[in-house]
Amino acid sequence: MDEAWIKRILISDPTLRDGSHAIQHKLNAQQLTLYAEIAEEAGIPIIEVGHGNGLGASSLQLGESSISDTEMLETCRNILNKTKLGIHVIPGFATINKDLKNALDIGVDVIRVASHCTEADITKRHIEYSRNQGREVYGVLMMSHMAPASILAEEARKMQSYGAQGIIIMDSAGAYLPDNVKNRIGVLVEALDIPVGFHAHNNLGMGIANSIAALEAGATILDATMRGFGAGAGNAQLEILIAVMKKMGYETGIDLYRLLDAADTAEASFLKVPYVNSTSIVSGLTGVFSGFAKPVDRIAKQYNIDPKDIFYELGRRKVVAGQEDIILEVAVSLSQVR
Repeated sequence: MDEAWIKRILISDPTLRDGSHAIQHKLNAQQLTLYAEIAEEAGIPIIEVGHGNGLGASSLQLGESSISDTEMLETCRNILNKTKLGIHVIPGFATINKDLKNALDIGVDVIRVASHCTEADITKRHIEYSRNQGREVYGVLMMSHMAPASILAEEARKMQSYGAQGIIIMDSAGAYLPDNVKNRIGVLVEALDIPVGFHAHNNLGMGIANSIAALEAGATILDATMRGFGAGAGNAQLEILIAVMKKMGYETGIDLYRLLDAADTAEASFLKVPYVNSTSIVSGLTGVFSGFAKPVDRIAKQYNIDPKDIFYELGRRKVVAGQEDIILEVAVSLSQVR
């Protein structure tokens, strides 16, 4: 494999999607416009836009977006030229005939079709449909810490057979340490004929270290957000990641100086800088979806319960994204025991 190709890494920035979790999915058109402009200026290859749980996920259970998917995508589509417009698609939230078709009609460039790490079968129709429309399509395995590398490889091969042009594994709970990442990425690189990527969360403070571990194991796609803006303790911080990769000799096409200026601008306007707190540490330790942090904190206060206790019970039940209603069930149960 050509060394120059190995060092070229594709960066996808989900600040306007994963970051939505951090502010209860309340991004507005002005914030989207600003971010699209500065992302374009900095040369970010791809930005993901939408509700934190992806296309079609705005709901009472998961949180309602301030504006519709259509307005979010059209706002950014009108600005982006060099930077590609991407979406996160979870079958069950996003329908093909309504949600996905509408997004493609708006002009989305990159579609990431995601499932729980052992349920790749549900992505078949969405991946095939998107590829048939001539778009760039990736498969995503969420909560990947919940399956061994061998199972992830089996699920990833399914997505590859459906037409996915790359596979990204998500550390949705921020539960990994670097050796965990190297093991899983290494197995996937050997098992697949398409690029492999990694999406970090920082619940244990390992977002950058885990992203670099993924690179060293052969990943050529990385996700990161400005200021780490994302669910739980946030994602790998984009500015730090690009700086570290530059020092290591990797090429991303992103202008670091302009990126640093863009991050300052975005923070002054709307980005809330996440940090590692006690709740996020427990989220990482228990392997619970990072997006549960805010509803757990809110419900814990309502029932006067330690949020750590809720996380440990959610972890024991192996709860995954989309099962937010169980947070309340757990809180009620714990309050009755108390």
